[in-house]
Amino acid sequence: MEDVKKGLFVVFTGAPGCGKGTQARILKEKTGIAHLSTGEMLRQYAEKDTPLGRELKALLDRGEFATDEMIIEMVKSRIMEPDCAQGFILDGFPRTLPQAEVLEGILAEKRIKLNCVLEIQVPDEIIMERILGRYSCMKCGAGYHDKFQKPKVYGVCDYCGGTEFSRRKDDNRETVQNRLINYRLLTYPTIPFFEKQGLLKTVDGTGTIEAVSKKIAEILKI
Repeated sequence: MEDVKKGLFVVFTGAPGCGKGTQARILKEKTGIAHLSTGEMLRQYAEKDTPLGRELKALLDRGEFATDEMIIEMVKSRIMEPDCAQGFILDGFPRTLPQAEVLEGILAEKRIKLNCVLEIQVPDEIIMERILGRYSCMKCGAGYHDKFQKPKVYGVCDYCGGTEFSRRKDDNRETVQNRLINYRLLTYPTIPFFEKQGLLKTVDGTGTIEAVSKKIAEILKI
């Protein structure tokens, strides 16, 4: 690709609960590039009392994915915003092979070349434990876990001092099982797609947050 844009352009992929969001936020703090979480963007849309919002809410509550058309338009618009000019982290996109193929075309059109696609690998039983125990600060969105990542002071957010926390309604055993099934059926086919392009890098996500972050930094040479 000629005259490509300079910057750091990365995709995080892997099963729900593998740590994509956590590692993407850490990478954002290290590099200053934009963190584009399609999950967060979708949940914001789902909170709106509109036909699209209600449709998205019903899908997310069942642990299902939004349609390719919904996601693609949202991402295509987002990567053109000024904060993405020097790079971005795509977290949760692409989730299907058609999305991956469309993304390839969008990036080529915008003269953007991915540095790599990072697949974080974690066994299903660990993913279940991680998801069922996670919660977040309602004020700043910082993430915590009942077992693995507790606030330094009980009931007080480490980052903003907030004292109110919440759990996602779809973080229950049945929904998580559905999400894992959907991942195997819909998202996993993107792995060989990126592998054939020489973009895929795999990371063992079963270690500590710090250990996984160090492995990612080594891959990206940052």
